[in-house]
Amino acid sequence: MKPVLLIDFGSTYTKVTAVDVEQGVLLGTADSYTTVESDIGEGLNNALAKLHSKTGELEYQARYACSSAAGGLKMITSGLVPELTAEAARQASLGAGAKVLKVFSFQLTEDDLEEIRAIRPDIFLLVGGTDGGNTECILHNARMLASIDFDFPVIIAGNRTAARECERILAGHEVHVTENVMPKFGVLNIEPARKKIREIFLGRIIRAKGLSKAAEVISGILMPTPSAVMKAMRLLAEGCEGEEGIGDLIAVDVGGATTDIYSMADGMPQDASTVYKGLPEPYDKRTVEGDIGMRYSVRGIVDAAGITRISRLSGLKPARCEELIGLISSSTDMIPEPGSDLEKLDFALASMAIETAVARHAGTMEETYTLMGLTYVQSGKDLRQVRQVIVTGGSLIRTSRTGEIAAHALASAANPMSLRPLKADIRVDRKYILAAMGLLSEYYPVTALRLMKKELEYDGYSEQTNS
Repeated sequence: MKPVLLIDFGSTYTKVTAVDVEQGVLLGTADSYTTVESDIGEGLNNALAKLHSKTGELEYQARYACSSAAGGLKMITSGLVPELTAEAARQASLGAGAKVLKVFSFQLTEDDLEEIRAIRPDIFLLVGGTDGGNTECILHNARMLASIDFDFPVIIAGNRTAARECERILAGHEVHVTENVMPKFGVLNIEPARKKIREIFLGRIIRAKGLSKAAEVISGILMPTPSAVMKAMRLLAEGCEGEEGIGDLIAVDVGGATTDIYSMADGMPQDASTVYKGLPEPYDKRTVEGDIGMRYSVRGIVDAAGITRISRLSGLKPARCEELIGLISSSTDMIPEPGSDLEKLDFALASMAIETAVARHAGTMEETYTLMGLTYVQSGKDLRQVRQVIVTGGSLIRTSRTGEIAAHALASAANPMSLRPLKADIRVDRKYILAAMGLLSEYYPVTALRLMKKELEYDGYSEQTNS
C-alpha cells in the first residue's frame, strides 16, 4: 500500500481524501470545519480523525493540498477595452482559480483607487494594449497605482512595449512581468499569466492566509482549489498517456455563496453560416457567479428566476417560498429534512442556480440579415454538442433528484438562443473528490483519471427541456 493524502482547505470545510496510488483505490474521504481564525491545523486534525476512524491509521507517502480558505485568491484586473484586454485578464485570473472582485477598463480614476484600497486584493493584474499597440492606458494605470500605498503584488501582462516602463514606475513594490494576455487583436495568451498567479499563490499568498502552519505537515500547497478542479476537469476531458478521457464536458459546483462553472470544449462556430463575435474563449473556461448561491446568495437566484418560477418548481405557494427564503438567508447552515418544504424549495433553487449559471457561462446566438441572406452571429462558447455534465455541491449530493436538477444545465425551448448542451450524461461527485483528483494528477495522472471515471456516479441521461 502507498497512501497519499489530499487536502482541500475550504472556507467552511477542510476536506481530506486518502488514495492508495499503488493499487489505484480511493481509501476514504472526510471533512471538518475549517479553523482558519485560530490554527488551521485543528480543522485538518479533526478531519483526519474522522478519516482514520474509517480507514485505520495510515502512514502517508505524501500530503498535497489546495486552498480556498480566508476568501480564496482575491484579484483585481485592469485592462483597456472591456471586451478585449480586460476580458482576457479576467479569463486568465479565473482560469488560475481566483475570485475576480473587480475588472477595471480604460484609465483608472481616483475613485477607482479608493475602491482598490478598500478591496485590498491578493494580486493585481495589470494589462492593456496588444504588443506594439496602445501604451498610454497601461502606463497611466501604472502611475495611478504607484501613487497609493499598497502591499499586494502586481503582475504586468500587457503591451510588451510598455511592460518594463510599468515595472520602473512601480519600483519599490513586488512586481512580476509576464507575456501579454492578448499579444495580437483577438488572440488569447493567458497561460503565462495563469502560471505566474499560481507561483505567487504558492509563495506569498499561503503566508498571508495563515496557511504556513499547515505547510509544516504537508508536502506543499500546490494551487487554489478552483485551479485544482480545473486541472481535474481538463484531465477527465482530454485523458493522458495510458488512459483516454471522456470528451468535452461541463462541470457545475453549486455552493452556498457562489456557483462555479467549468467547460472543456472548443466552442467555436459549427458551420459556415455562423460568424463569431468578440474575443475567442479558452478551451478550459471557468466562470464564477458570485450572486448565485443556495444560502448566502439565495436572493440572487430569486432575482434571476423570479418567485413565480421558484414556486412552480417547488410546488409551494409564493408566500411560503418567500418565508423559507427569508429563513435560510439568516440561517445559512440549514439542511433540509427529507420530504420537508425546505427540501422542495432547495430543489427549485438548485435547479435555477444551475440554469442561470450555465446560461451565463455558455454563448448565445442571434439572427441577422446580410446581403448574403440569413446569418447567425455567435457570442461566447457553443456548448450544444457537449455530452457530459458533472455536478457537485451539497444541494446536489444530498438529494435523490440530482439528475432532475442537473438537467437544467441543458438547452431549453424557452431560451433557444442559449448555446447550452442539447443532451448529456449526468455524473455526480458525491464524495467531493474533484479538487483532490486535480492535486493527485500533478504526480499520478492515470490514477486520478481512473478514479474519477470510477467514482463520479452516473445519474442518468437528459435531453433538451421545454421549461
